[in-house]
Order: sequence, then C-alpha cells, then structure tokens
Amino acid sequence: MAEGVFVTVEHRNDGVALIRLDRPRANALSAEVLTQLRHIAESLAATPPGAVVVWGGERIFAAGADIVELGSGGPEVVAAGFHGALGALAALPRAVIAAVNGYALGGGLELALACDLRVVATDARLGVPEVLLGVVPGGGGTQRLPRLIGPSRAKDLIMTGRQVGAEEALAMGLVNRVVAPDAVLPTALGLAAELAAGALEAQALGKTAVDRGLEVSLEEGLGIERSRFAAACRTEDAAIGIASFLEHGPGKATFVGR
Repeated sequence: MAEGVFVTVEHRNDGVALIRLDRPRANALSAEVLTQLRHIAESLAATPPGAVVVWGGERIFAAGADIVELGSGGPEVVAAGFHGALGALAALPRAVIAAVNGYALGGGLELALACDLRVVATDARLGVPEVLLGVVPGGGGTQRLPRLIGPSRAKDLIMTGRQVGAEEALAMGLVNRVVAPDAVLPTALGLAAELAAGALEAQALGKTAVDRGLEVSLEEGLGIERSRFAAACRTEDAAIGIASFLEHGPGKATFVGR
C-alpha cells in the first residue's frame, strides 16, 4: 500500500468490491482515513458493484476516532468527517458487509453499524466506550445503534461503555454471523458474492425501504414499501424470477441485476 494511502478498494471478478482499511497500528479513523473512505464510497455509488465488504485486516477492524484530532480539530469537525464518510457508505445502493476481526470500538463500531450486515470473529470485541473518556459517540452510534438493537440495549452500551463479545453481540442482534477468526473474510466475501449474483435492483429497493421507513411513521413507511414494491415488479429480474418460479419452483432463477 502506498505511503499515505490507508483505504483501498479491490474489484473482484465475482462482482464484489473489497474495501480494505490499513492504517497502522490500530486502524484509527483519522480525518484522512475518513476522507479516503468517503471518496471510495462515492466512487462505488457512481458505478455500483454487486456487493461490498469492508475489512480491517486479521488483527483489528478499527479502534475508533483519532483521539489527537478530537483535541486539535474540534468535535464538530471530527463528527462531520464521520457522518460524511459513513453516510456515503450507508447510502450505497448495494449490500455492504462489515468483516470484523479483533476490535470494533467507538468509531470502529460506528463504521460497522453503517454497513448492512456484520460478520464477526468468535473472539471479536465490540462497543462504544466513549463515555469512559467523558464523551458520547459522535459518528452515528447514538442513532444507528438503537435503531438496530433497540433503545434499552443501546443505552446499556452507550452509558456503561462496556465491550461485548461475539456471542452476546449475536444474541442482541448487533451482528449477523459469528465464525472462526480465519473464516471472517472468506465468509463475508462468500455472502457478498451470493448477493452480487442476486436481484440487485430488488436488494437496493428493499434496503432503501427499510432505511427510509425507520425515519418515518408506520403509515408513511408502508407508502414507501408500496412504491418500492411496484418499482421492483417492473424490473427485468422480477420477470425472470416470476417466470422461473412458475416453471421450476422457488430459488432457481438466474438474475441479470436489472
């Protein structure tokens, strides 16, 4: 990796884009790291792959914000950097999977929360320990965490600053898969490849229906669902999927991603 380049993207031949964080020693999410991540997310949005995996390496996913910058740049600047980068990642019209080895703490967990799915190692540790520094999460944790696991569990993690292991994280709905440490990346890539071969437009419409629906009332959310359902039914993949179901039964369609 070139000097000063901390975030790279590899476009694999199965339609998966692998985003790799590599900022020694702990993948601290500095302003420069977040800027590079935002630029990559924006480039992927312009030409979406089939699916995306975010990985921090075999030892650590991301340790969180660069504490030095919190003092030098100011909290508003740090929060804006996180919101810009993680918002761009969350807005991708494709499935985004966090592959978590080691620690995902503070901003590192907030990065994982900006992804749609999380595959973590059996020995992973996750948490938002900002309160132990006398502050609160500023990269989306106070908003994305309760939407994912509920307000009571989110307050537990936010107000105590405690870390949770993989099994507890799975039980509370914080993560989707728990696998052996050396299986994290292969599992995430395999899931991403499976999604990349699926009905991409339907996946994108389903993702935005969920994300937008969480921001509005149930009635408004049902309206969003109706519009996304109608849009999905007009896709080429819907015609393929329905025809395949009628002829061969469920799960046999070969989609084209349109």
